[in-house]
Amino acid sequence: MNQTQLEEYIRQPHYRKVMGLPEEVTEEYHMLAQGEYNRNYWFIHPVTGKKMVFRINYGSQMHLSNQIEYEYKALELLKESGRTPAPVYVDGSFTYMEQGVMVMEYLPGHALDYNRELLRAAGCLVDIHSVNVPENHSLIDPGNPLRAILNECEEMVCTYMDSPLGDEGKKAKIRKMLDLGWKRVDSLKESSYKCCINTELNSTNFLIGDEGEYLIDWEKPLYGDPAQDLGHFLAPTTTFWKTDVILTQDQIEQFIDAYLDKVGGRFDVRGLRERVHVYIPITCLRGITWCAMAWIEYQNPEKAIFNESTFRKLEAYLDDQFLDNINEIIK
Repeated sequence: MNQTQLEEYIRQPHYRKVMGLPEEVTEEYHMLAQGEYNRNYWFIHPVTGKKMVFRINYGSQMHLSNQIEYEYKALELLKESGRTPAPVYVDGSFTYMEQGVMVMEYLPGHALDYNRELLRAAGCLVDIHSVNVPENHSLIDPGNPLRAILNECEEMVCTYMDSPLGDEGKKAKIRKMLDLGWKRVDSLKESSYKCCINTELNSTNFLIGDEGEYLIDWEKPLYGDPAQDLGHFLAPTTTFWKTDVILTQDQIEQFIDAYLDKVGGRFDVRGLRERVHVYIPITCLRGITWCAMAWIEYQNPEKAIFNESTFRKLEAYLDDQFLDNINEIIK
């Protein structure tokens, strides 16, 4: 969506009526941030004075036709946690534009600093994982989560493997790592507790501030084991994404300790630590295969969203030394 399309959309009577906005556009929309599949603007509601986020969706990692509505429903479910942005508007009709749109509250804070604030994320995740999920929920339940992640890895990596742009040596390394991952597919003891999990716990998806800690990006929520979230959060392919941090084993264990302490009996955590350590290497595979896919996509000059810092990280993740280090974790 370009600026003209945005201006046309916000003039739509339906949008203005549902949002409680005056007929005449007086609010200003400013670029906030963009990822691979979404672009976010912020504005001040002229009636309430509240700061809001206007989110435009360009695609779905989950191959959903109703991506923005799926995300909206997850945020509706999680409102009681007090740790996620409250959604206030959704339009997945594609009537007024080709992309899906959502508006949610703006939350204050800065990205998580792993070195100074690691343990502050524990309470945030526990409160989210404690939310009761009703039987008629809309979340996707992948069944065998390790198999689901590895199938996703295989699907993503095909983009790299089938492309003449992919390096043959890197293709061989990634294939070897995936084969090692498949050997672990039935090694997980099933959790007795499931909840809404985020599955993409990068440092920039957390907001840390004086008022508390929040988790703001809900592109890919699932109904699953909280250990899967922790495995993603602690994996080196996650922590290194927006920083240069790779957690030590001591830091990983300290975080799990803090998380277990904050649960306080709210849900069953038996075997959680052991399951986290199964999820970490499989999460690494997901990170590497996503980067391989995205690297090929970034070679397309017509890509809708191009993020220079993301492209530099893709190069770093496909560096032979980095791949070798991840291989040691997966072994």
